[in-house]
Amino acid sequence: MINLERATYNVIGLMSGTSLDGLDMAFCRFTFENDQWNFEIKAAQTIAYSEQWKKTFLSLESCNALFFQQINVDYGHYLGCMVSDFIIKNDIKADFIASHGHTIFHQPGKKLSVQIGSGSAVSAKCNLPVVCDFRTTDVALGGQGAPLVPIGDKLLFSDYDFCLNLGGFANVSYHFNGQRIAYDICPVNIVMNAIAEKTGNPFDDGGNMAREGLLSGYLLNELNQIGFYKMIPDSPKSLGKEWVLKNVSPLLELYELADNDMLRTFCEHIAFQIAKSLKNKPKGKILVTGGGVYNSFLMECIQKQTEHQLIIPDNKTVEYKEALIFAFLGVLRMRNEVNCLKSVTGAMRDSCGGAVYL
Repeated sequence: MINLERATYNVIGLMSGTSLDGLDMAFCRFTFENDQWNFEIKAAQTIAYSEQWKKTFLSLESCNALFFQQINVDYGHYLGCMVSDFIIKNDIKADFIASHGHTIFHQPGKKLSVQIGSGSAVSAKCNLPVVCDFRTTDVALGGQGAPLVPIGDKLLFSDYDFCLNLGGFANVSYHFNGQRIAYDICPVNIVMNAIAEKTGNPFDDGGNMAREGLLSGYLLNELNQIGFYKMIPDSPKSLGKEWVLKNVSPLLELYELADNDMLRTFCEHIAFQIAKSLKNKPKGKILVTGGGVYNSFLMECIQKQTEHQLIIPDNKTVEYKEALIFAFLGVLRMRNEVNCLKSVTGAMRDSCGGAVYL
């Protein structure tokens, strides 16, 4: 059993995002001294998903229950194998593993959010305790179950006025009137990568394709008129793949633009929505992380539309901040401390989420 009183934790955090880039693994050390958390990412690695895994993930929303459960177990064993190799490669001695899993369904309005990757399978494969299933307690309490990262932003990255993540979706968090505020803003890589893949590329490297494209004012206006963007500013709200398929994909198909033009227009859409979400906020420092940081054209679009200072940290933090924070959520769960904030998700109360497999 883990000694919950000690102030140092060595944890492997696992993150799999909706953009299907791959599995992020980060071995992190957390120390708690003088009422302050400190961290270090000791080792990190991303394992790209095979085409078979990508196809499997995309098929799960319409498969039968038996197949779904089989993949849940198979993916858990896959995670366990990847972590075991990671441990051997880096000579790691970890206290436990904290796994986000891979989201298949996210429909908080129906009190439903499902991440696959059997925690018991991971634990059995690695012979380590595993914390997983971080979202469902908050959803049961009437929350969005997302975003979960803001508690980490609050306790690990308090030097910044805003924390902006450009992953499958853009989300932001900041402190206001004594509480943490956070919400999803708009899709990013879940859409951009899908467009790039039509050209035979996994992503738009550096935003070079978007830079060569032409802006479609008509499509940009249609995208910006989507109902989600008219919701109350700063209110708890989250996005999922289902929302993209229902609201964004039909518009992209309707306009039938060249891929470069579509990428250019979507970059401008992302920048517009981010700037809109930060409008009327006191000017400050924005920590920007996630794969979208490497899209230079997108970053230029965002900077043109906001007067805030965009700060890009070291590459490990850019690429593995979410895996780091899920490792930290696992620490808070093991300490029985709050790791999910009602001010962020809209739940009835703060909670300590996560199933533990010892």
